[in-house]
Amino acid sequence: MEVARVLERLLETREAEIRLVSRDNFLLFTPLLHEVAASDLDITTIVNPIRKMVRRTEFIAADVNSINLIEQTVTIAHGVDRHIHILGYDHVVLALGSVSHFRGITGLEQNAMTMKTLEDAITLRNRMIAHLEEADPDCSEITRDATLTMVVAGGGFAGVETVSGIYDFMESAVQTYPNLSPSMLRVMLIHGGSHLLPELGPELGNFTGDKLVARGIEVLLNRKLIASTPNDVTLDDGRVIATKFVVWTGGNTAPAQLAQLRTESEDARVLTTRTMLVEGHPNVWALGDCARIPDSNGRYYPPTAQHALRQARVLAENLAASLHGQTTRELSFNTIGQMASIGRRSGVAQILGYRFSGFTAWFLWRTVYLTKLPRWGKRIHVALNWFLDLFFSKDSVQFMSFRAPGQGIPEKGSSDTLESRASASNSQGV
Repeated sequence: MEVARVLERLLETREAEIRLVSRDNFLLFTPLLHEVAASDLDITTIVNPIRKMVRRTEFIAADVNSINLIEQTVTIAHGVDRHIHILGYDHVVLALGSVSHFRGITGLEQNAMTMKTLEDAITLRNRMIAHLEEADPDCSEITRDATLTMVVAGGGFAGVETVSGIYDFMESAVQTYPNLSPSMLRVMLIHGGSHLLPELGPELGNFTGDKLVARGIEVLLNRKLIASTPNDVTLDDGRVIATKFVVWTGGNTAPAQLAQLRTESEDARVLTTRTMLVEGHPNVWALGDCARIPDSNGRYYPPTAQHALRQARVLAENLAASLHGQTTRELSFNTIGQMASIGRRSGVAQILGYRFSGFTAWFLWRTVYLTKLPRWGKRIHVALNWFLDLFFSKDSVQFMSFRAPGQGIPEKGSSDTLESRASASNSQGV
């Protein structure tokens, strides 16, 4: 979307037609996704309608099925009946993001939730409430341990913020259930490395781990999942943990639509030059999570929003320059900082080489992301939500049912869930 907005400024209407294809008709502000799951923010506060953010770009809400680089076409599926359109192009910008990479772990894709989309956050929130409702009746005493055990796999930013949000929400919501108590909750974070948040280094990673443990979250380091079933997960040390609630944040990869361009690397992203042209294709550009863009040191820019926004602006300028026969420039940007919220008004941050932790880091985290939210209306809504959160308990209204008559909590993808019924019209699922 940022590429389209910059192109609108750089190109006259007579020079180019700009089309933006996206499955969703909104821009999702992913850094606050876990706050929606934890009922700290309303769903609508972290999304912005794309049609309000572009002026003369033609927006098409559709799934991208395939990209033909030889014929220079993009095949999309659109509408309730998912009918096919074929769009031609002179230049194409690939910004398809990433999808969860389950690393071949047995049963994980079928049984785990992910934390990448708005639907994921809504599903996670409703699953937490569904498990509380399931565990509260006296008849659930036998299965209560597995129902109230929450496992998050992956100790990066997404995993740490998700497990913190889960614990905050469950600790608050469980107090409204007469047969349950906070001591019955078991929230676990499993990470394959020696410390959490490897991007921030061992000092802040160890601080984060200590804070989570002090709050009551079990942190297992140097451990990996090797199998998942609807009723338990198995770790690489042979331990079996009974749980019906697993969240996977342990890896991403490029979407399948980019198979013809993806590298053989572990994350399979598209390799580009420093101008963000895909190597070997003079009219194909890529950026964001789906791209591997080299920096001046021979490494690759990390897949974070601060880098993607700079990539978008430089890419748009380079695309316009190529249309005008001008020289393109290479991307050059140094990371400003990275931050994570770890719950209970505590956080960790590394900004311009300085490290912060505790309340200061949490305050910086909220302040920075509030200013980064698109559009003033959303910023005001988020600020109001955060202010009211200081005085009122979390809302535990369940927006979707995970139980059909006579049935318990189904596995992810079961046909009796509202999520599955709603996604029936989407060929890629929601």
